[in-house]
Amino acid sequence: MHPLTSVFLAAAGLLAVAGLAKIVRPAATRQALRTQGLPARASLVRLIGVAEVLVAAAALLELRFGAALLALSYAGFTLFVASALVRRRPLSSCGCFAEPDVPPTPLHVVVTAVLAVCSGAVATGSRGGLPDLLSGPVATAVAVTASATLIGWLSYLVLAELPRLTAALAPSGPVRGATS
Repeated sequence: MHPLTSVFLAAAGLLAVAGLAKIVRPAATRQALRTQGLPARASLVRLIGVAEVLVAAAALLELRFGAALLALSYAGFTLFVASALVRRRPLSSCGCFAEPDVPPTPLHVVVTAVLAVCSGAVATGSRGGLPDLLSGPVATAVAVTASATLIGWLSYLVLAELPRLTAALAPSGPVRGATS
C-alpha cells in the first residue's frame, strides 16, 4: 500500500462529494465559471460533476489512470482558484460543496495543491485504491479508513467552513448577536 493512501482516498471522496454537489446544485459553480469568463451552462456544470464522480470512482477502484485523473483534477482546481485570486477577479464560491457564500482563499489553493501532489504520487507509485486496502489486514484497513475520513473532514473544514468563519469574524463583517 502506498504511504499516501489515506490522503489519496480523502481526495477521491472529496471529489465525489463535490461532483454530486455540482450535479444537484450547479448554481454556485455556474457563478464561479461566469465570473472567470468561462462557459457556465447548468448542463455543462452537471457534466463536470458527473466527470468528477467518475474520476473519483475510477481512482477508488485502483485504476491507475483514475489516480492520474484525480491528480489532474486537483491541479486544475488549484490553477483555477489561484488564477482568480491572482487576477483579483471576484470569486464568491468555487461551487465545490454547493455553498454559495464560501469564497476560496489561499488556503484553498494549498489544500488542492497538496491533494494533487499526493494523488499524483499514488498514480506513479504502488497501488492505493480500495481493493488494495481491503486485501490487507483489517487493522490497517480501519486505520487508513479512519485517517482518510479525518483528512477529508479537515480538508472540507478548511475549504468550506474556515472561509465562512473568517468572514464572520472580520472587523468589517456582520456582528451577529450584537445589540445596539
